[in-house]
Amino acid sequence: MADWTKGRSEAQAITEPWTRQGGPGGAIVLFDRDGVRESASGGFAVIEHRLPFTPDTQNRLASISKHICAALLLREGVPLEETLGSFIPELPEALGAVPLGRALDMTGALPDMMEALWQQGTPFTASLSASEIFAAVCRLPGLNAEPGTEMAYSNTGWRLAQAILERRTGKGAAQLVEELMAPTALPIRFVSDESEVVPGLATGYWHDGQAWRRGFYGFNFSASGGMAGSAAGLARWAAGLMAGRGSHAGLLDRLAAPRQFADGRESGYRLGLVASRLGGVEVIGHGGSLTGYRNHMLMAPELGVGVVVLTNREEDALWPALRVLAALLGEVLPDDPESTPTGLYAAEEGPFWAEFTGGAISVMGGYERLVSDGDGGLRSLPAYLDIALKAEADGSFIGRIGGVARRLVPVPADTALDERLVGRWRDERLGVEITIRPDGTATWPWAGTIGLKTSLTPLPGGRALADLKHGPWRHRPCLWLQVDGSLRLASHRSRILHFTRIDQESRP
Repeated sequence: MADWTKGRSEAQAITEPWTRQGGPGGAIVLFDRDGVRESASGGFAVIEHRLPFTPDTQNRLASISKHICAALLLREGVPLEETLGSFIPELPEALGAVPLGRALDMTGALPDMMEALWQQGTPFTASLSASEIFAAVCRLPGLNAEPGTEMAYSNTGWRLAQAILERRTGKGAAQLVEELMAPTALPIRFVSDESEVVPGLATGYWHDGQAWRRGFYGFNFSASGGMAGSAAGLARWAAGLMAGRGSHAGLLDRLAAPRQFADGRESGYRLGLVASRLGGVEVIGHGGSLTGYRNHMLMAPELGVGVVVLTNREEDALWPALRVLAALLGEVLPDDPESTPTGLYAAEEGPFWAEFTGGAISVMGGYERLVSDGDGGLRSLPAYLDIALKAEADGSFIGRIGGVARRLVPVPADTALDERLVGRWRDERLGVEITIRPDGTATWPWAGTIGLKTSLTPLPGGRALADLKHGPWRHRPCLWLQVDGSLRLASHRSRILHFTRIDQESRP
């Protein structure tokens, strides 16, 4: 039986410090199939005007939006087994051959547009419209991998899903969401970009080490992250999903139904939801992140309870959601790892790398907290990426990351930059050029002709990590030499840049 008093007390323990700090805050709402049961909130929705954050404050839902888009697709009867190209014929051949279902469950190998453009020098603060981003999608030269082989997070499939919905129905996304929410009058709406006025919207903030700063994300939001709503409104929506009332009958089961890799193995990522466990309880949910906003929603459908955490502060929201749900259900939170590794690791070949720090792991830029698996190994609390690893006697780690078997070995601290990387390189398909210097720095395209300088972290085997920072976010794509002398670039979400040397005359 749910203990609402303990759940509320845990929520208050999280939100009260936000008020004491006098900065941004958030709201935590506990709910069951009948609706909101308890809530707590703290901090400011808008620091400048000292407006308190409440359970009814409008906030950007970010990627929690995805399962709402999936609900629209299911309601409209869009066949998920059909290819993207059957709906959008102008897509490049490789992207067009990907089934819609794989584009949604993150096994479609579609390059993520934010990371793909960031790698080409376009900052995520650039104000790009839906049509401009769609034009960039249609210029993508290929996929990240073979579809169905790996779970790698990408928003691109959801952007395309929105286009499919709009073409199929003749209605805009805002109207479709409004119609979906109308029967229960839920305060959840679709928002196209930063410039759209949303009454009562909390401002997003991040801390630069000295002070709070406003977050900004210039790209069109799309159905991958374009919803805005309150914590109480999202909790009511989730309650309706669990209850299966009216048009919601059976909808959560369809959204949360298992999805498979090409070899038949089950993936933890579903249709805009991630399946996991808290103790003996199966949970389903999703997080959301835009600059200055971090959110998470968790449901325990068999028990009919859940929690929503919406914040306008650039801090993890999954662990607070788990804390409250554990208190509510009387479950024990996962233990910390028996020993916490630190440092940089890489596969023996290819662009795959990971860095352990502070009880968490960054895998090619995909960040997850680590806990004990109860058998001497490590596992993620999957906000997005499912990870399971065990330490070997030689200091390496083996296991699965995103459904793929990986072996990661420590990167020696004295690894030097491979001199074969030095030179000028150009991707002729996308018109991107970089220069790598002997001192271990590189000139990278950025904001038109401005450019930027990045320091490289060498990896063994003709590889190096770039370090691109913008606002509160950091992007570390891997450069690695190919057998034919070309150079490729890869991150968790985007692996399409392929360079050839353009300074052959200066090489020995």
